[in-house]
Amino acid sequence: MLAFFAVALPAVLLPVAAYAVDAAVVSGQAAQLQSAAAQAAEVAAQQVDVAMLRSTGALQLDRRAAQLAASQTLVAEMPDATVDEVAVGGVDVTVQASERVALPVPLLTRNLVLHARAVARLIPGYDRPSSLLPLPTNSF
Repeated sequence: MLAFFAVALPAVLLPVAAYAVDAAVVSGQAAQLQSAAAQAAEVAAQQVDVAMLRSTGALQLDRRAAQLAASQTLVAEMPDATVDEVAVGGVDVTVQASERVALPVPLLTRNLVLHARAVARLIPGYDRPSSLLPLPTNSF
């Protein structure tokens, strides 16, 4: 019985431990990639087409500036990630990115490709304080 456990235990526990290590690395990288894609989309959504705003008063994104800002932000956040697509439509920006991750304990495969997608929208801010909020009459 002792010999069975000496052989079976490592055969079961080592792959489970390897999977746990790989899963932790992959989930951490996936979270970082998603965060970087969201940051890139938010930065891209701030690229207002100034000429359109001045001429018509309408908010619209500058497509080229948004794509450039998204690419630069993603590369700054995650140097190994690649920008698959930056789609700009009106006031919406969609950033799709991917990254190849090498697994620390390659049992079945050596690399995985992670994908992330983030959407951001340019919305106008407020131009005056809201009258619906109760303001304090005194500070004490």
